[in-house]
Amino acid sequence: MARAIVLASILAVLVILPAISIAFAESEAGQYVNRKAEIWNLFFKMMTIAFTVGAVVSGTMIWVVWRFRESHPKAKPTKYEGTDW
Repeated sequence: MARAIVLASILAVLVILPAISIAFAESEAGQYVNRKAEIWNLFFKMMTIAFTVGAVVSGTMIWVVWRFRESHPKAKPTKYEGTDW
């Protein structure tokens, strides 16, 4: 029982002390944040990343289709297709 009390008190201290330090950390009012500007900034960054990833994925798909088409000169039948081309 004593061990459980010690563990509970240690966990309580580990949870309560950071919460208290966060609550009393603010000493004065800081600058205001323009939410519209911040939201637009995040949107712009995410769209830039999305277009980049989309371009890479599209390019990879086009390369795979072009490389492994049936009329490719180096195309060989797989063991599942058989050898009767």
